[in-house]
Amino acid sequence: MPDDDLLRSTLRDQWHLVPAEITALPGGLLSHGWDVTAGGERFVARLADPAARQPVEAGLAAAEHLRGTGIEAGEPVRTLAGGLTAETPAGALAVLRRAPGRTLDGRDPVDQQFWGDRLGAVHSRLQGFHHPGLRRWNLLDPEAAHLAIEPWLRPAVTEAVTAMTRLTVTDRLTYGVLHGDPAPEIFLIDPATGRAGLLDCGASGTGPLLYDVAAAVVYAGGTDTSAELLDGYLAAGPVDEDELHAALPVLLRFRWAVQADWSAQRLVRGDDGNAREALGRARQALAETTGAA
Repeated sequence: MPDDDLLRSTLRDQWHLVPAEITALPGGLLSHGWDVTAGGERFVARLADPAARQPVEAGLAAAEHLRGTGIEAGEPVRTLAGGLTAETPAGALAVLRRAPGRTLDGRDPVDQQFWGDRLGAVHSRLQGFHHPGLRRWNLLDPEAAHLAIEPWLRPAVTEAVTAMTRLTVTDRLTYGVLHGDPAPEIFLIDPATGRAGLLDCGASGTGPLLYDVAAAVVYAGGTDTSAELLDGYLAAGPVDEDELHAALPVLLRFRWAVQADWSAQRLVRGDDGNAREALGRARQALAETTGAA
């Protein structure tokens, strides 16, 4: 996480933006975001790990593509040097001009409909989108050193990866461009027009589209509290109901393993933040789905 001075100086030096106000955005597992007001306009600043610079730039290109298809999305703002991102000691920083509207409440049934509908529309509109920075689907590494931080962690991640591998081999899944971290706070509804959109496309990659759906279900509190989200997605997305119901439990387990892996990496680096709490939530969820202690 950059401190406030680093964020302000980077925005000033790389974009000539002098923030009047900076507010941290809630939500998000794989990156950090801020709502920035500067020069009478609103922007979103998004920071990802240094290794994710190319996927972040792919996400920015995906946002531009979506805008061209009629979906409201943040407009990428290039640096003074013409780049899509700027390197900082804390990672790759991107800036987007904020699309109009308020962010969604993931527990509200009406907002869930908008959320699912827009996620489905994003998946549909990005069919056929290509960019050299898109990461290919990559399973977690059960042998990674950071998984030794807790005795339960490696076996739980291994079980999730094994189940995911079996699913990808035995079932026909719908693949495409993933958002990667579709928290409700990423999506917007403009009360003035009724149009729904999203802030940005994150660090995009390609993989089973149900991974994004599983991530959204986790943010919504689980399958028992996400019926409207799933209905909205099925109405607009390219995944059919049979695939969703058959594969979602495995993808949910895998998403929790991703959260556990992410949290363990940050704890090993000494970047606690909310990582300890996130690891605890992942442990409970993985125990409930795998029988792990």
